[in-house]
Amino acid sequence: MSTSLDVDGDAVAAYLAAHPAFFDEHAELLSGLRLASSVSGRAISLQERQMEVLRDKIKTLELKLAGLLRIGRENDSIAERFHEWTCSLLATKSEQSLPQILIDGLRERFDVPQATLRLWGVKDEYAHAWFAAGVSDDVRIFSNGLDTPFCGPNKEFEAALWLPDPAAVRSIAMLPLRAASGEPAFGLLVLGSDELGRFSEDMSTDFLSRFAGTAGAALACLRT
Repeated sequence: MSTSLDVDGDAVAAYLAAHPAFFDEHAELLSGLRLASSVSGRAISLQERQMEVLRDKIKTLELKLAGLLRIGRENDSIAERFHEWTCSLLATKSEQSLPQILIDGLRERFDVPQATLRLWGVKDEYAHAWFAAGVSDDVRIFSNGLDTPFCGPNKEFEAALWLPDPAAVRSIAMLPLRAASGEPAFGLLVLGSDELGRFSEDMSTDFLSRFAGTAGAALACLRT
């Protein structure tokens, strides 16, 4: 007579977890157990299966480590270029040429297709400069309300029209310029790209915030 038992897998797992000495007391079972290999599909021993699991875990960790190293190298590269850009601003002798040097540095060092800026409340001698061209009250209110840079698709923003080729701009980043943290914005730095994903709504803005902070501090000398 044969007896069929329906054994619940969770119950078996719970029993083994509660009785860690089970396989010590039944060592012969370990050598007799055969499991299906996730690699070859053939039957293998429990020890071989454990080795496969460990190899998979190691491979996953190696991929994660490679990703972290890549991100680290990218961040180091950005930090080095940011340092060079900052030094170029500090070395500028002419106040009036500072905005153009700032913009050119961003385009060249960070591969930004299009970039420009606007400032308001500048000294009288700069009132007719390109960077002091008129902006609407809406832009000033929008800039002043930004605590962090805005990134996302270009939805026909007024600031996009300041860029050399606004029709080609699919994504945009707008960075409020302040002389110091907590002060009202006195300008807006605008970056544009023909790639929709270049400046996305979910991207990290840490480096962009540093760009804004450095640019605001550098350009504050142009204010009244």
